[in-house]
Amino acid sequence: MGNNKMTSPFKETLNLYLIVIGMLVAAISYYNTLWGLLGILALLGLVFYNWTTDRARSKKWRKYIENISTSIDSAARYAVFNLPVPLVVVDIDGKINWYNSKFTDMVEEKSVMGNSIVNLVGNLQIEQLKDQEQQTGVKVGDRIFNVYANIVSLDDDNPTDLVIMLYWFDTTEYSTLKMKYDDEKPIVAMINVDNYEDVMNETKEDKIPFVTSEIEKKINLWATRMNGMIKRYQNDKYMVIFESKYLQHLEAKRFSIIDEVREIDAGNKIPVTLSIGIGINGNTPATLEEDAYASLELALGRGGDQAVIRKKNTFEFYGGKTKAVEKRNRVKARVIAHGFRALIDESSKVIVMGHHSPDMDSFGAAVGVYRSVINRGKEAYIVLNEVTDAIVNVYENFKDKPIYQFVDSKRALELLDENTLVVVVDTHKPSLTECPDLIERADNIVMIDHHRRSTEFIEKAVLKYLEPYASSTSELIAELFQYMENKPKIEKEEADALLAGITVDTKNFTLKTGVRTFDAAAYLRRQGADTIRVRQLFQDDLETFIEKANIVGTAIRYKESIAISTSDVASDSIQLIAAQAADDLLNIRGINASFVIAKKNDGTVIISGRSLGDVNVQVILESLGGGGHLEVAGAQFVDTGIEEVKVRLIRSIDEYYMEGDKK
Repeated sequence: MGNNKMTSPFKETLNLYLIVIGMLVAAISYYNTLWGLLGILALLGLVFYNWTTDRARSKKWRKYIENISTSIDSAARYAVFNLPVPLVVVDIDGKINWYNSKFTDMVEEKSVMGNSIVNLVGNLQIEQLKDQEQQTGVKVGDRIFNVYANIVSLDDDNPTDLVIMLYWFDTTEYSTLKMKYDDEKPIVAMINVDNYEDVMNETKEDKIPFVTSEIEKKINLWATRMNGMIKRYQNDKYMVIFESKYLQHLEAKRFSIIDEVREIDAGNKIPVTLSIGIGINGNTPATLEEDAYASLELALGRGGDQAVIRKKNTFEFYGGKTKAVEKRNRVKARVIAHGFRALIDESSKVIVMGHHSPDMDSFGAAVGVYRSVINRGKEAYIVLNEVTDAIVNVYENFKDKPIYQFVDSKRALELLDENTLVVVVDTHKPSLTECPDLIERADNIVMIDHHRRSTEFIEKAVLKYLEPYASSTSELIAELFQYMENKPKIEKEEADALLAGITVDTKNFTLKTGVRTFDAAAYLRRQGADTIRVRQLFQDDLETFIEKANIVGTAIRYKESIAISTSDVASDSIQLIAAQAADDLLNIRGINASFVIAKKNDGTVIISGRSLGDVNVQVILESLGGGGHLEVAGAQFVDTGIEEVKVRLIRSIDEYYMEGDKK
């Protein structure tokens, strides 16, 4: 067929000539019979000659093409059989139909015909090759290969009749070199002794050398085990550089150096805690150090006593299982207060906002900042989109006072200009504020919070006061308030709101309460705060009290010391009810932690977690996307049912115990 196609142009041309000659012969015959007969004989001779020459030409072309095809087939067969890389042909199910000698040398098998390729090479994924036509890192014996697939159809009329040609390229040397590079890549760790000054101050003078020696000995030994370079650049700060191959071991041991240092007992009255920041993504020593510092800052912002690794798209946390020891001094509070005062004076107006669904601490802190601003003679506003059940009682004391200006998010955005100062209290997550758009558009932001720092953070804040050691943001505001003016003015309702914020976050001064907490409460008491009025701010109606009792009554024990309860009643105040019920569950003998799962009116499922300190509810709920403190934490879920959330919570609790995070 191919030969005919090649000679057809010649045949068509000759046929055309013969037709023209035939027409001329016919015309001649019409006028002269003799000449017509001669013309016919000549035409027949031409036809015969054309037929014979065409056959000869076709035979010659056919022989030429057959010779070429034979040469190509021989060359192709020779190339396939002598391909310098292993080649195997398998059917669609992985059964071997053909292979070359290089393949048998690779698998060290002499007869593999009919076997399954998966049986010979266990880590080969046939399905992956069908989709991606490539698989890297296939290990055969002590060699590593990249496998490329070429899917060939044997029959054009039957597209399902397929074979797969697998080409194997040896990448052992490259893979070994890459592995060596990955293993020897430097990692920078920044180590901070969280409470160095406090430990030294609480240790007898003759015991201090023993304590410092033990700290340095353990850290040096830790670095030596990794063949790392260690440098102490301050009494409480170290830098360690080690190879990447040791990181996996550190993660498997969950940075046991933190526990080892905490167990130091050389005359110190309080345990020593470490914070470690790890940088692994930098391409230069400078960027590695920057990543390590960022991780260390996050570890300190979360309360210390933990290690943080900054990976490509996320952070990994280890430790953080002890209570945050109060570690603040009045010098820092005074410096922050003076800086805050200067920013207020330079602004045209101040907009204060807390987190959405505000609680007593968020509202009390906002009121405290508001009073500080108007004491400086500046115009101020508080962003409040809804009055929740948690603040409805305290809000009644302010809503009718003309001096207070409450605005919603829309109005706050209209008030914003280039000289406006935005103050965010009781949260450091932009997404949790009353108006996230305000964070994006504002140029001057002050952030004051007491929660453990998360990966989401208001990075653009010009002044950050994040103190996870504080009981509440209201405590921080009450302390700053004293340094804003020589004789600061504060109304008794404002003092009540701040004291209520401290009260709710400390659970009536029982959790996370330090000396500074009582100092702040004493100051507010001197300014007119009344404990009776504060208690009245927390009074519930009868329906709320009954629902809270139902939640407590239906709780179940899990792992002996954990109480878990759920509520199917959706109400506007369910978030407050769940939090209070979780607090009440801790009053049950033998219960060290409690979780209450409930659903809000908009369908959002919430978890309120509480702990007496033995169980870190922050770590448990953080794995579910929540956060908070060791003793108080929460989480929210959208488009998820209560039972599914309960299953996920129990799984997270199991993982917490399996990983040994329980103190």
